[in-house]
Amino acid sequence: SSTPGLLLSSQLLLLLLPSTFQSPGSQSVVAGQTVSIRCKASSDVSSYLNWYLQKPGEAPKLLIYDAKTLQSGVPGRFSSGSYSDFTLTISGVQAEDAGVYYCQINGFHSSP
Repeated sequence: SSTPGLLLSSQLLLLLLPSTFQSPGSQSVVAGQTVSIRCKASSDVSSYLNWYLQKPGEAPKLLIYDAKTLQSGVPGRFSSGSYSDFTLTISGVQAEDAGVYYCQINGFHSSP
């Protein structure tokens, strides 16, 4: 029998300066796979970026803050990069990981 895929969607939650680009729009994956969602910022916001997961009927849940720090209680299979090109990686995705993933720039950032 085949294993049903999980639908992982990525969507922009909040657009502040600098702008961000998040991709892909959605992914259908099989449990156990490694999944990557990219969030590209227009300049270095390494200490300003957060990742959230929102499940149907629930408020968004903080997964990673300050670009790389895992929120307490979040499984270690979640990780993120740094600098201007952030990638949220889920190593060994589980059924409970299905939902909408958001990258958020927390506060404004200006270049000198």
